[in-house]
Amino acid sequence: MDLPSLALILQGALSPNPEERKAAEHSLNQFQYTPQHLVRLLQIIVDNNCDLSVRQVASIHFKNFIAKNWAPHEPNEQQKISQVDKDMVRDHILVFVAQVPPLLRVQLGECLKTIIHADYPEQWPHLLDWVKHNLQDQQVYGALFVLRILSRKYEFKSDEERTPVYRIVEETFHHLLNIFNRLVQIVNPSLEVADLIKLICKIFWSSIYLEIPKQLLDPNVFNAWMILFLNVLERPVPSEGEPADPEQRKSWGWWKVKKWTVHILNRLYTRFGDLKLQNPENRAFAQMFQKNYAGKILECHLNLLNRIRVGGYLPDRVTNLILQYLSNSISKNSMYNLLQPRLDVLLFEIVFPLMCFNDNDQKLWDEDPHEYVRKGYDIIEDLYSPRTASMDFVSELVRKRGKENLQKFIQFIVGIFKRYDETPVEYKPYRQKDGALLAIGALCDKLKQTEPYKSELERMLVQHVFPEFSSPVGHLRAKAAWVAGQYAHINFSDQNNFRKALHSVVSGLRDPELPVRVDSVFALRSFVEACRDLNEIRPILPQLLDEFFKLMNEVENEDLVFTLETIVDKFGEEMAPYALGLCQNLAAAFWRCMNTAEADEDADDPGALAAVGCLRAISTILESVSRLPHLFVQIEPTLLPIMRRMLTTDGQEVFEEVLEIVSYMTFFSPTISLEMWSLWPLMMEALADWAIDFFPNILVPLDNYISRGTAHFLTCKEPDYQQSLWSMVSSIMADKNLEDGDIEPAPKLIEVVFQNCKGQVDHWVEPYLRITVERLRRAEKSYLKCLLVQVVSFHERANSDLSIIVIL
Repeated sequence: MDLPSLALILQGALSPNPEERKAAEHSLNQFQYTPQHLVRLLQIIVDNNCDLSVRQVASIHFKNFIAKNWAPHEPNEQQKISQVDKDMVRDHILVFVAQVPPLLRVQLGECLKTIIHADYPEQWPHLLDWVKHNLQDQQVYGALFVLRILSRKYEFKSDEERTPVYRIVEETFHHLLNIFNRLVQIVNPSLEVADLIKLICKIFWSSIYLEIPKQLLDPNVFNAWMILFLNVLERPVPSEGEPADPEQRKSWGWWKVKKWTVHILNRLYTRFGDLKLQNPENRAFAQMFQKNYAGKILECHLNLLNRIRVGGYLPDRVTNLILQYLSNSISKNSMYNLLQPRLDVLLFEIVFPLMCFNDNDQKLWDEDPHEYVRKGYDIIEDLYSPRTASMDFVSELVRKRGKENLQKFIQFIVGIFKRYDETPVEYKPYRQKDGALLAIGALCDKLKQTEPYKSELERMLVQHVFPEFSSPVGHLRAKAAWVAGQYAHINFSDQNNFRKALHSVVSGLRDPELPVRVDSVFALRSFVEACRDLNEIRPILPQLLDEFFKLMNEVENEDLVFTLETIVDKFGEEMAPYALGLCQNLAAAFWRCMNTAEADEDADDPGALAAVGCLRAISTILESVSRLPHLFVQIEPTLLPIMRRMLTTDGQEVFEEVLEIVSYMTFFSPTISLEMWSLWPLMMEALADWAIDFFPNILVPLDNYISRGTAHFLTCKEPDYQQSLWSMVSSIMADKNLEDGDIEPAPKLIEVVFQNCKGQVDHWVEPYLRITVERLRRAEKSYLKCLLVQVVSFHERANSDLSIIVIL
């Protein structure tokens, strides 16, 4: 197909008419494997005279085709792209990657990543020569862009796989250093300069992430790099061009440079500059780093943090990383001595204000409470949160240097509590009170162990926390619930105080503000665990569960499910009247979570975590009512759709949890229904295809089917369970690619058949014994040998004939 025709088809793929789009997609699929098709797509992508939207469609098809077909997935799979086309793509993509607009560069970058991971160094030996040449040319950006992708290939590789890194460093890093040096000397640098420095930082990061290459350990070379990093860290970001919008500002090139510089210096300090973590040969580097650089970095970090104190801007991620560095410095005497003169300013004027409720929190609370909740319970957000890093800093400070700092910090917090109490309602420092409560909650482990605070905790809760349950300010009601939960396990001298806290937290489940309801559920878990007299909760259990399910309909949060699990676990068989309703609500919540996760396609989506929690909670319920088999009959129709769908490849992320439910259902039900038997083939298919790692988990329900449904197992022919079991077990036992540990459940299953079907499976005895003996000859692990011998000896004990001797 010629270029104009291909461009026309790509234009059709953008048509608002579904039929035209479908026809264009069909044509693209039809011609995708023809010679030169990939090259022509690349020609359209880089053609400046072509419409940008057409070029973008071409780049997406180009990327998807390369991802799918560049390297065969199976050893004997035929190549879909000719060698000639591959050579042309490799030769031309390097030239154009820096010249296309950023929108297209992202796609070409993904293509380069696929090609480099597949071809370098064996099929693309001259790639590094191209990079090296262009680092000395006018194509510096393109060379850095490619070098970044190349270095990332080895970022997480183990020592034996990192050999190519040493050549990359040897060939390119002196050029990088020269470029870096020229860039930092530019007086009024443009944003393009920031992009170049950022790429150099990323390349350096990938190269030192797991180990510092020996070329960089040369003191003169390392010092040259450190001078430049410290230069970048110290100098203010250019004021010209900085976006006013906060979202755009944190992604601005110069702040990205600052972030990557801090990242690198933190990595050098925590991984390679810590004497306690180093083996003898690396101690010299750690000592040198501590002596020459650690203190300078600390000084630069403190100066950067000071921007916050004077009302300046610092991105959240940079603040978080700096506070991590400071937290790591607390335990080291030399670093703590440098930190000490500025500690009070740091603690009370920077760190504590970061712990307080702020304008951004209020905006999110008002405009998107669901997002406020998500951010508050997302561990990924903690990596970026200055508040989390501040809490960690304070916790580390009182843990490692509590003698000098705990009393001082608590007096500061008490001072805030007093000012708050003494200030008229309209002027109360609500946000400072929020930060003080957060600090008290974060330090609970230390305070619960330390006198005189230990004996004052109940009074502190009554005086400063309980009143906020009825605060007119929503975030203080939420914080009161959270803090109360942190201290639910202390010994209350007056049980009325425990009771008051519990009932206040339960009331919080009905609060008009969503974040208050979620924090109350989180706190309730601690109170349920700590509750000595379940009569405190028993009368309100139905209402409690009702509030739970209302909340589960609103948010997908695994902590909700954890609290529910705790309640079910605590009340055991008393949950019987609610078991069906619980399972129905959890099943509905599970499907909602799965739908959210599928729509989002985000690996860190909280919905996926909550889905796992729902299944775990269902298992907890089934276990709690295990002595009431009639309930399993009622619950089965609710759970069957989940089991059927999630025992396929759709359920790989929750397979273990689903198998546990199948195990409960097949063991505790009065009988195994025909509907439950329909799950057997799904487990067999999974084992044959992808689920060998779950064989021990699958063993449990299969054992239940054979031992509790023996008659059906023996008599049913559609499907033939005996035959399908034999096919699966014999295939696994004969597979030479499976290690001994992988097949251990197989002989256990054979023994289950022999034990439960004695005298009714004689025609299977000889085949099963034969594969057992054959596997025994190859077995290496003693445990597997024992299992296999057990199969043979069980049959010998059960039968007087000596047929086995013939086989042996």
